[in-house]
Amino acid sequence: MAAQEQLLYVGTNVNSAAENTIFLYRLSPTGVLTRVSAQRGGASPTYLAMAEDRRFLYAVNETQTFQGAKSGSVRSYAVDQRTGGLTLLNEQPSAGSSPCYISLDGSGKAVLVANYVGGNVSLLPVLANGQLAPPAATGQHEGTGPHPNQNAAHAHCIVADPTNAYAFAVDLGTDRVYRYQLNAAKGQLTQTATPAFVARPGAGPRHLTFHPNGKRAYLINELNSTITALDYAAAAGQFSERQTLSTLPAGYAEANSCADVHVSPNGRFLYASNRGHNSIAVFSIDAGTGTLTPVQDVDTQGKTPRNFTLDPSGRLLLVANQNSNSIVTFRVDAETGQLTPTGQSAEVPSPMFLQVVKDFTR
Repeated sequence: MAAQEQLLYVGTNVNSAAENTIFLYRLSPTGVLTRVSAQRGGASPTYLAMAEDRRFLYAVNETQTFQGAKSGSVRSYAVDQRTGGLTLLNEQPSAGSSPCYISLDGSGKAVLVANYVGGNVSLLPVLANGQLAPPAATGQHEGTGPHPNQNAAHAHCIVADPTNAYAFAVDLGTDRVYRYQLNAAKGQLTQTATPAFVARPGAGPRHLTFHPNGKRAYLINELNSTITALDYAAAAGQFSERQTLSTLPAGYAEANSCADVHVSPNGRFLYASNRGHNSIAVFSIDAGTGTLTPVQDVDTQGKTPRNFTLDPSGRLLLVANQNSNSIVTFRVDAETGQLTPTGQSAEVPSPMFLQVVKDFTR
């Protein structure tokens, strides 16, 4: 089947509610990006989550105060099926300062939010009309770590597991992946007595992603620039370490911090972003064990690759270079996983999150 055009939604760190902060592009099969629209999405709508049926989009506004409280906010938008444009439905508090990550549970009935400065996570029920109810459950993290950036808990990611029985909250400040029992239908998010995984001291775990087979996961560690391959015991909601290795090439000794991590749709390759080295590290995944083997380090052709994504086909990889205001596209070799620049890019102010979906407008 011939490749089709796709849509790209871009969240940014533009800290002004008076400016355009959410952008929509059309993405061609060859990696060309064409701007479709831009609109005001509030201050710093850094992370987005699209409903599976593409009727609604959810965004955090990464602020430290909302309506006089120490909280950011979460917005729901209706997605115009003819144009892809967004219409604001409602806005709720995130129940913690600086929400930096948002995801939907497997049923689409709950939005999960990680609040970085608040050091906590929250669950907001999704109503039938796509609007968000106020936070129904929260979970507070406590503790510190040995790194200067670990002076307090810093929740950086929360995702539901493939069974939708658990949600896992990755906390950079405490070197832990917290386990929550999840009941989206009842709006329940209950922290268990013990964490699902404890990272190495000072690692600073940031994002967690599952392998398509549901039996493995990968944890990127911001502060020591490593990636950890994990085995996942679904019944217990527990991870065990199989391998940890650097995301940097041998001999690189300058400052770096990791950001994002993704597995290719076919489960054969893993990609991780380095800020400082400004690269995407490419790894092959062993089909039997899930262990990683370095394949390639690719310059992102910009500064500070905060976020990146693969399109649903796995043919293209897009990088958001936050500090050079650019999105750069790469071709993915289906056999080796290696990346080649397409020569295409787009200028976007402080891009922070990229969401590629099928072009449903045509």
